[in-house]
Amino acid sequence: MTGRTGARPTLNLAQGAKATRILGVGSTQPDRIVTNDELSQHMDTNDQWIRDRVGIVERRFADKDERVVDMAVTAGAKALADAGVAPSEVDTVIVPNCTMPSPIPNAAAQVADRIGIKAAGAFDLNAACAGFCYGLGVASDLVRAGSASRVLVIGAEKLTDVVDPTDRSTAIIFADGAGAALVGPSEEPGIGPVAWGSAGDLVDMIYMREHRYIFQEGQPVFRWATTQIAPVAMRAVELAGLELSDIDVLIPHQANLRIVEAIAKRLRAKGARDDMVVADDIRYSGNTSSASIPLALDHMRAAGTIERGDVVLAVGFGAGLSYAGQVFICP
Repeated sequence: MTGRTGARPTLNLAQGAKATRILGVGSTQPDRIVTNDELSQHMDTNDQWIRDRVGIVERRFADKDERVVDMAVTAGAKALADAGVAPSEVDTVIVPNCTMPSPIPNAAAQVADRIGIKAAGAFDLNAACAGFCYGLGVASDLVRAGSASRVLVIGAEKLTDVVDPTDRSTAIIFADGAGAALVGPSEEPGIGPVAWGSAGDLVDMIYMREHRYIFQEGQPVFRWATTQIAPVAMRAVELAGLELSDIDVLIPHQANLRIVEAIAKRLRAKGARDDMVVADDIRYSGNTSSASIPLALDHMRAAGTIERGDVVLAVGFGAGLSYAGQVFICP
């Protein structure tokens, strides 16, 4: 649990804007645990090499018949239960993802129907690993504008469908899972403005090779992330009208433990507190792209390492290169 005492800081909003907050969260992971030792049976690697390079101890792989939609339904239903909100009270579903096997039909409409959210506005959003921040920003703005009352945002990925199981540069990193957040109106601001952007000139750094497997230039991606993501995070804090010292919890997209630690170090050097909690969910969940931030949030809350009312800074980047940061209050 965080060690803050005294009054909580108040997030900034544009004059006249409605306030929104996260009402509830939920997540799910496949049952199958895949260790580093198991991967070493299929490629030239070992447990210590993987721990040193990316910080992962184990990850979860979905079964062949377990789909993106299935995981999204489970996580979304848990978020509704956590919020105490019935499906009939939700009117919009957004599913950030980059691993649906086909763009038509989208995941969101299927998820909404299976959860029991009828006639919902439903769409998928592809900003890869930055997808959850993009989706949370869109959901918050829909509620603020009056276009929606409650929006369910579910980051869900089955990355094992698009990873070459023999390629140690990707197979050791990526995994499967889903995390969800329900966004609704609030008397006090609970979600700050999103700071987002893209670097389209760098699309060759992370992309789908021959429309089948993820390819990434490991070292250039690492250098880009460790130098460019901290400023995005600081911009998100600025837009929320806060200081870095106000942040209780940092949840970077769980891309690589060395990247996570480098971002945290840069933010502390710029004014973040030494006792700021930093998510390291990647150790046991792997990189789940758009699902990684809500998965980490749900896991940390369940473990008691963060608590209701904590000020959370989330930031992510992914193929595109799309990136985003956002401040929100832990539900």
